Amino acid sequence: MDLSKLATNIEQDNDGIWFSEAHSAISYPEDGNDLCFELEEGSFWFNHRNRCLVEALSRFPPGGLLFDIGGGNGYVSLAIQHAGWPVVLVEPGDKGCRNAQRRGIHHIICSTLEDAGFAAGSMPAAGAFDVVEHTQDDLEFLRMVAGYLRPGGRLYLSVPAFRGLWSQEDESAGHYRRYTTALLRGVLRATGFQIEYLTYFFRILPIPILLLRAIPYRFGIRRSRAEVVNRGTVDHRAPSGRFSAILQNLLNREVAVIRSGSRMAWGSSCLAVARKT
Repeated sequence: MDLSKLATNIEQDNDGIWFSEAHSAISYPEDGNDLCFELEEGSFWFNHRNRCLVEALSRFPPGGLLFDIGGGNGYVSLAIQHAGWPVVLVEPGDKGCRNAQRRGIHHIICSTLEDAGFAAGSMPAAGAFDVVEHTQDDLEFLRMVAGYLRPGGRLYLSVPAFRGLWSQEDESAGHYRRYTTALLRGVLRATGFQIEYLTYFFRILPIPILLLRAIPYRFGIRRSRAEVVNRGTVDHRAPSGRFSAILQNLLNREVAVIRSGSRMAWGSSCLAVARKT
């Protein structure tokens, strides 16, 4: 696939990855992709998010090539690719792109969205999975995405939910905000999108996040960067034995809700499908 026909500021290297000449700053830890790469495949959180996203794509399919914006190590892109949809990973981090190539992602652009030089209306569909919270101006970012989408093109989003769950982990990850479905609906409508589907998910996590992260943060309890990373690694592991079966049952119910097109009124993340008007 000659991606230079869609983006004017990229060139392909000898390994097959496309790179942009410019490199804009991003609000994401430098070691973030490598840390995620070590835990993604064994993480109940990353695997459940993939399952939910694939169900949303199945119910509201992309009308062609899907651009996974800020897709890190390509873990979501890989799930989309395995599900049968063509996908292009657009990731500014060189390490993330190399990790994605190791995973077998076919089409990779190492660039921020704005640096690649995409033509207006060139994207049939786009995804931004836990990306918008890293942008200082979410309205500006979503207007830019809308400009690159074709009329009627679909946008798929996931973001962290509820300002009340804000903690040191959000700061460490480079987040600017958390959302409610009402806030996300307003932001999408203000930037030229019509909501097709909007729900919370990860219903099991708000109370643990509140008790173990948000409340200690409010009381001024801070940990070192290494402690935050180690705690995150532990949190991503699925429990064993009886608790593993209980957790999987609860997560399976969420997947079934999304498959049916129903909505959940609570959760630590939001999932949206919107169409460019």
